[in-house]
Amino acid sequence: MPMLKTIGFDADDTLWHNEQFFRSTQDRFAALLADHAEETHLRAALLEAERRNLGRYGFGIKGFVLSMIETAIEVTQDRVPARIIRQIIEDGQEMLAHPIELLPAARETVETLSASHRIVLITKGDLLDQERKLAQSGLGDLFDGVEIVSDKTPAAYARIFSDHATPPGAALMVGNSMKSDVIPPIEAGGWGVFVPHGIAWALEHAEPPQNHPRYHEIASLVELPELVGRIERHPLP
Repeated sequence: MPMLKTIGFDADDTLWHNEQFFRSTQDRFAALLADHAEETHLRAALLEAERRNLGRYGFGIKGFVLSMIETAIEVTQDRVPARIIRQIIEDGQEMLAHPIELLPAARETVETLSASHRIVLITKGDLLDQERKLAQSGLGDLFDGVEIVSDKTPAAYARIFSDHATPPGAALMVGNSMKSDVIPPIEAGGWGVFVPHGIAWALEHAEPPQNHPRYHEIASLVELPELVGRIERHPLP
């Protein structure tokens, strides 16, 4: 097994806060429609709309806003007031303009590993929004490459590893989503490191590959440099 050459970082809820803004917007959405639908039913309907619309709109805030509008129309039986639609759109615009808040140790960890490895940001979602967040994060200059993909699949990771001249076994991906950041890179032949964020989107849930030799879990990014060193000192046979 070669030494690790490329380390991929997820962006949202790995390097900076993201899901908490979706949660707070959902709370406002529930309050807006409190007279039209019971909260548990409304949240379930919204989640189903998001699931249904991933193939149409992809990941990100814009698809989330469209799913909220669709849900509002559904639960009011086509009678949703225009003021509610206006508020949903304004809440989405507020999310798109929200300043970036880095997670603890994000900058320090990327800086440390960038001195010895190729560092690539691998994220999914709306292109303009992800570019905005990266620019505001102040981390852009630390990355050797930025990959914004429509979805994180084993094929997408295999293509990214190849584009960065990295054999799969020499590539490691770290992120907060088991479904997107851990399992697909492992299936592509690389390493997957799970760093829980605490707030997880239901559609990103997956069972961890506990017994896989290229799977690891750390409590925070501050532990990543030591883990990388340990993997390189004790490569798989």
